[in-house]
Amino acid sequence: MNKKRPIAVDLFAGVGGMTLGFEQAGFDVLASVEIDPIHCSIHRYNFPFWTTICASVTSIKASEIRELSTIKNKPIDVVFGGPPCQGFSLMGKRSLEDDRNTLVKHFIRLVLELQPNYFVIENVPGMVIGKQQMFLEEIFAEFAQNNYQVKPDYKILNSANYGVPQLRERLFLLGSKKGLNLPNYPSFITDYTHINDSNLPSTPTVKEAIQDLPEVNQYPELNRRDWVITDYGKPSNYIKNLRIVSNAIDDYSYPRHYNKKLLTSSLRTKHQQKSIERFKETHQGKIEPISRFFRLHPDGFCNTLRAGTPINRGAHTSPRPIHPFTPRCITVREAARLHSYPDWFRFHVTKWHGFRQIGNSVPPLLAKAVAQEILKVIEISPVKPMTIYQLEREELLSFNMTQAAKYYNVSPDVIGKRIRKEDTRKNKETIGSFI
Repeated sequence: MNKKRPIAVDLFAGVGGMTLGFEQAGFDVLASVEIDPIHCSIHRYNFPFWTTICASVTSIKASEIRELSTIKNKPIDVVFGGPPCQGFSLMGKRSLEDDRNTLVKHFIRLVLELQPNYFVIENVPGMVIGKQQMFLEEIFAEFAQNNYQVKPDYKILNSANYGVPQLRERLFLLGSKKGLNLPNYPSFITDYTHINDSNLPSTPTVKEAIQDLPEVNQYPELNRRDWVITDYGKPSNYIKNLRIVSNAIDDYSYPRHYNKKLLTSSLRTKHQQKSIERFKETHQGKIEPISRFFRLHPDGFCNTLRAGTPINRGAHTSPRPIHPFTPRCITVREAARLHSYPDWFRFHVTKWHGFRQIGNSVPPLLAKAVAQEILKVIEISPVKPMTIYQLEREELLSFNMTQAAKYYNVSPDVIGKRIRKEDTRKNKETIGSFI
């Protein structure tokens, strides 16, 4: 079996959940494409040795991805990403021709241009419900007409079966060039039902994921910044790997140097007293009736962490879970633990961006499980890297949109601005005056 690090490209990279998972499996993700400059800044901070390209998949070409990165003319083993799909079932119209599915079309275009041996599409489970299955058939047909094949028995994978203490389901489509062996879907590596008749280890619980983290309410400085130097408690086995107290045998990621006494992504939330009282009265494992926030149970799993809406859709925050022991919402770092991000991985210093970045991402351990199956069929034994990287460019963690856009030399309106109802009405009135 060959010993090397295969090459991957991440489209719709966000801050890099799938990038990290594939890196942990042993891939070199030499290029990652992301449209949001703030997400790009965080991605670049965490992966300084690879190329983060701040661009839309609708406008970038495969040749640019190769030239802007160190890929150049090298063959690519896998392209992966989660293109948003919104226009599933328009009557009398092919879904791939729906403007709302432009991103899916361009994902397919870039796969065909980059010519990887394998590709992975990640998406929401709703993509396989009812008439929306017709959209999947169109994707299958598009690839089939261009010398690619998609594994027909597609599956929805739950993160909790792959070592992540969160109940989160996502659809994965696995494909390859025709003539190559398609990878299998990963077998369960943990049992989130805790019925261990299969001899699988149990999925870590909420308590096992966050038990060593200091209580943020004891640190006044976390009211104004997202980090503090502190001591941690006793780690569980799950936590040891996230804190790099012990190195997992099958973790092939590049080591990062960081201060193990540094607690990051822990800006406190200022709750009103009446909210605190409601949180206190909410039983573990139950939903607080007014806010609709779920209170985590220490012996259970986290509910699905969601992203909320971007600026052009109102900048709404998704409901955040309530801490199992303290009457407050969890911090970004606690959410990261529940999403399987290691402690060296940093997010934007604001809570809104930080939670959005986690909620939008694939849990790294789930991505890693998928990546390991691809390694099996390409018959490559990954190499453990020896170089330790210093993560230094902390200014990247606090850019606002204007600053991030300037850094990447793109428009600050690249995400688009929110169109309010009153703006729409005014536009109609203006148009009407010219008719």
